[in-house]
Amino acid sequence: MLGTLLEHLDAYFLKKNLISSNFLYLLALFFIVCGLLIQPLPELLQGYWQILIAPSNLLTDYFAVGGYGATFVNAGILMLLNAFMVSRHAKWMTGPLFAALFTVTGFAFFGKNLFNTIPFMMGAWLYTKFLSIPFKKVLLTALFSTALSPVVSLVSFGQGLPLAWGIPLGYALGIFVGFVVSPIASSFLRFHLGFNLYNLGFTSGVLAMVVASVMRSFKLAVEVENIQVTVNYGPVFGFVILLCLFLILMGWSANRFSFKGYRALNREAGTSVTDFVLLHGSALTLVNVGILGLLAIAYLIALGGVLNGPVMGGILTVMGFAAFGKHPRNVTPVVLGIFLMQHFMLTHDPDMTSAILAALFGTTLAPIAGHYGPLAGFLAGALHATLVNNVGGVHAGLNLYNNGFSGGFVAATMAPVLETIAEWRRDRAERSRISES
Repeated sequence: MLGTLLEHLDAYFLKKNLISSNFLYLLALFFIVCGLLIQPLPELLQGYWQILIAPSNLLTDYFAVGGYGATFVNAGILMLLNAFMVSRHAKWMTGPLFAALFTVTGFAFFGKNLFNTIPFMMGAWLYTKFLSIPFKKVLLTALFSTALSPVVSLVSFGQGLPLAWGIPLGYALGIFVGFVVSPIASSFLRFHLGFNLYNLGFTSGVLAMVVASVMRSFKLAVEVENIQVTVNYGPVFGFVILLCLFLILMGWSANRFSFKGYRALNREAGTSVTDFVLLHGSALTLVNVGILGLLAIAYLIALGGVLNGPVMGGILTVMGFAAFGKHPRNVTPVVLGIFLMQHFMLTHDPDMTSAILAALFGTTLAPIAGHYGPLAGFLAGALHATLVNNVGGVHAGLNLYNNGFSGGFVAATMAPVLETIAEWRRDRAERSRISES
């Protein structure tokens, strides 16, 4: 009887992609229900309003702004709406789309909300109408472009303008950014040769730098924030661990109750575009998502850090990109390089939130370790640790993907050098082979 059941499960999972829109709807509802259980409804509604009107630039921890329950509801709402958008415009769920949805949901814990993300979708939609192309061609870019959500909130609520002026101005700026981000992102991909997984983080950093410079020129208030909770809240840990275990169990059962093939997934370099859903199936992808999530939590616990909104966003982003380039083998050297460099830096302590975020988001450079080896990944992580803390002031926290901005510079600096060394080694090996023959 068990054999018959396994055969039916095999047939079902081979025909269906586990990472479907319905699956994401259930995850979104899980977020919302958790929020409703954590915080009384009147307090939750008031907290959610505070989230919507917060300036939201880095680092604005929504746990501190609106409370734990309101923040979970905010994350669930964004995942629900974005999953619906993907289901309307994409034929199937890919690794990049999964990464985008988890990233948007993660940043709903510190910077993104329903109010400040809508303009970017509107701008992307206008861009498709201008070029007469289907929206699905810019869907991925539109989702990631919400990295600049603080621009909308800061102009709308952070300048002391009457709402009748501030909201239209903030929305107009967001729509403009959403319109221009697609062509700019395509050109910047060549800058780092695909070795920075957060390409939109680099693109958004450049755009945010321009916006911040213009605002400062007109004496408008634009400063980096640092609002965060400083103590752990047990139910949040329970939620993340339960989510990771559920994803591993789901993937393991769908993979015929085994981890067969996971070693092959870990041999992928991870350079853009490496879609694990397409290459290895949704079952092993979910296993990878859950495992990387547990490793991220273990790193946080080992350092005695606080699971606040930004760190929660970092963990969910790592989990999202476990479908699109990251796995334990290529992220470990990068994290190790970041951690050890932080120990040598006199101005930084590895258990600080910013240091933990650098390690989590710094895994954007995982393709360097995957393609050029662990030593290259270690050096990339070390360089990232020194750079990431010095670029936030350039865009004044208007770019939520600050590590993607830093990672773009690291990848653009290291990739050409590493490729030159690799070519020299290949030429030497070829000459040696010819001389021996």
